[in-house]
Amino acid sequence: MNGIFARTERLVGADGLTRLHDARIILFGTGGVGGWCAEALIRSGIGHLTIVDMDCVDVSNVNRQLPATTLTVGQPKVEVLKERLLQINPDAQVTALQRRYEKGADFQLASYDIIIDAIDSLTDKMNLLLEASATPAALFSSMGAACKIDPTKVRVAEFFSVRGCPLGAALRKKMRKENTLPAKPFLCVYDEEVLPNLGEEQDPGPGKAVANGTFAHITGIFGFTLAGLAIEHILGTRP
Repeated sequence: MNGIFARTERLVGADGLTRLHDARIILFGTGGVGGWCAEALIRSGIGHLTIVDMDCVDVSNVNRQLPATTLTVGQPKVEVLKERLLQINPDAQVTALQRRYEKGADFQLASYDIIIDAIDSLTDKMNLLLEASATPAALFSSMGAACKIDPTKVRVAEFFSVRGCPLGAALRKKMRKENTLPAKPFLCVYDEEVLPNLGEEQDPGPGKAVANGTFAHITGIFGFTLAGLAIEHILGTRP
């Protein structure tokens, strides 16, 4: 199967390819952002990936989420995604956990090299960021990817430098209110554009405040950018 990564090796060399293969990554959330992130990681040669998501595919996911098609509606997102990832690289070790991240849950975060956050529940996201930032692992997080259409406005910044993102602002406000802050800095993917929702209001589903309009090209850019940050960290190429 080495031919799969021939073009990757041309770019990063044999040592770089080995680093990618040996890296251990855990990704929380496999929807609009996380699904694309997982695909990019596996196609880039990551050899050990754990994906975590409690949800099943809903018909409303089809417009933007990698695991979602009209044939996968009703199936667990992590199982659909795992099957696809192993079709890309059968030698990858992909662990699918149909679980929710919540405070106190034991995911053995310190055993990973990189933790990627792509969940949208405010409380769970905050608790994950707090716990993950206290581990030796590198941490990368997606802020809100909804209500956006301009791909040129996607940015990367340290969590406390994120501006114009309602989710980022809400997280910082909640952290300060509860008198707890991340143990170390971490990079976020965000976008200052916030467009209004049009059309009829929809049921957002359990644990979500509102069903926001979203495009696949934006969630894809967010996910690919997260994957890129992780790859740069593994290769040691990011300043």
